[in-house]
Amino acid sequence: MRLLNRLNQFQRLWQASEGDPQAVTVAELAARCFCSERHVRTLLRQLEQEGWLRWRAQPGRGKRGELTFMVSPQTVRAGMMETVLRQGQHHNALTLAQLASGQLRQLLHPFLGGQWHNDTPTLRIPYYRPLEPLTPGFLPGRAEQHLARQIFSGLTRFNPQSARPEGDMAHHWHVSPDGLSWRFYLRPTLHWHNHEPVDAAQLQRRLQQLLEPDALRQLFASVKSITVEHTHCLRVDLIRPDYWLAWRFASHCSYLAHPDEATLGCGPFRLAAFTPDLVRIESHDLYHLNHPLLKAVEYWITPDLFDSALGTSCRHPVQIAIGQQEELQHLRPVSNSISLGFCYLGIRQNGRLSRTQARWLMQLIHRSGMIDALPLDEHLITPSNELLPGWELPEWPDEPPPPLPPSLTLVYHLPVELPVMARQLQAFLAQRGCCLTLHFHNAKNWDGCALLPQADIVMGDRLIGEAPEYTLEQWLRCDPLWRHLLTGPQRAHLDATLDAVQSHPDDRGRNAALRQVWQTLMHDAVITPLFNYRYQISAPPGVNGIELNALGWFDFSRAWLPPPQEAGGRGDAALP
Repeated sequence: MRLLNRLNQFQRLWQASEGDPQAVTVAELAARCFCSERHVRTLLRQLEQEGWLRWRAQPGRGKRGELTFMVSPQTVRAGMMETVLRQGQHHNALTLAQLASGQLRQLLHPFLGGQWHNDTPTLRIPYYRPLEPLTPGFLPGRAEQHLARQIFSGLTRFNPQSARPEGDMAHHWHVSPDGLSWRFYLRPTLHWHNHEPVDAAQLQRRLQQLLEPDALRQLFASVKSITVEHTHCLRVDLIRPDYWLAWRFASHCSYLAHPDEATLGCGPFRLAAFTPDLVRIESHDLYHLNHPLLKAVEYWITPDLFDSALGTSCRHPVQIAIGQQEELQHLRPVSNSISLGFCYLGIRQNGRLSRTQARWLMQLIHRSGMIDALPLDEHLITPSNELLPGWELPEWPDEPPPPLPPSLTLVYHLPVELPVMARQLQAFLAQRGCCLTLHFHNAKNWDGCALLPQADIVMGDRLIGEAPEYTLEQWLRCDPLWRHLLTGPQRAHLDATLDAVQSHPDDRGRNAALRQVWQTLMHDAVITPLFNYRYQISAPPGVNGIELNALGWFDFSRAWLPPPQEAGGRGDAALP
């Protein structure tokens, strides 16, 4: 990037006097810029034409000329950033910002948040970590699941205003009386992000590709075949009734990308850039549902500099603050909720802990105040007293503390609260003569965890989307955790029970049957929820359409910015 080289050279000239006029020779300037005297004369002429400085040479070799600076490097850098941003050169803008990491917040301040650029509303989000690739199947992170929802569509979709899925790429569907044949009638207006019309055969191919990974084969274990019945109709035949099928097609793992290009979708936004330091999505003008009001959304990835330079809005990923650091105390709460998702503790069956010991340990955690005593912000988490609303925890009779094994092993993964919880539990058990060995799996789920077979106790985090009952059924079917916690016969019994649960055509009966499955797992001390998160969004006036969804984010397709004449030019936004 030639602009960078020129700015670097200007910075070197400036630093000698911090911008004060200089009496200096051409040879001295060439030494500062690590170039020849001939090149530095050309550089001075170019910078003078840019209006950055004024150079008055004196005749005679070795004579001192007068160097006067008209602007500062900070002003030049900001102007360069504005130029490359208006030209759509987002990578160059990030590179320019990284030249002066100590001043990153001041440099980014005018360009982040909700702004109108060239009459198009754009939201820029400084983000605290690189986003993982949006590969087909299960995505471990909340941010990735949310982003996938903006880019891809499924045959069906979840509507936060309804307990049941609704049509997405499929306008509607029909189920045969025996529950074994499902016909999904596709919208005729579907287009991929490259403006190519969607063909039913493409969706058939993509669905068949989704059935290849082991976890998704388990999710769609009842699917016998997927065929194209006619141009706008997909037929799914089952080997046994599965009345969760519309829910399964609406979950993020079943979003449909182009069968030959995994980054092409049909969602409200198309993926324009995906790099370690920048993710940009732009509105899809042929989207088949309501068009988004934002033209583009950008994630600016600055993991090393976020905390020091961009303020405290990344204090924790579940609390989103739309505004700059100096504005945080003035923000108004827009939306908040207690997450349905939870951190949990599970105990391996027929392991070193008996059922009596496992129940005592779970009671210890819930009754001892251990969670309340965690050194965390009191507004960040809340102890769980039920699995889902109305799904209460079991009540076991009070019994004297049983003797514990001399040693146990605990394996846990992210989020950041669980290491604190693990050390707290380790101290509690040490007082009772049990040495708890801790192992950390640095991931958001159990995929690829070689330590899991060693664990007597596990702790993890479970996200819950818009359909909480279905999400818990999906978890039981697909997560490798359950193959570890349960014995072979227990796992076989669970699979048979889930098959029976999914055969209930009535939503209420199906949910009640699933609730009984979970009541049994909790009563047998297989698993217990520990705490839920408090999701919150705060925002200044001028950023509209912000409403928490089940993942603790907000739907980009519903957000909007007033025109500049109404909003005073722009609103700022900073999200963790």
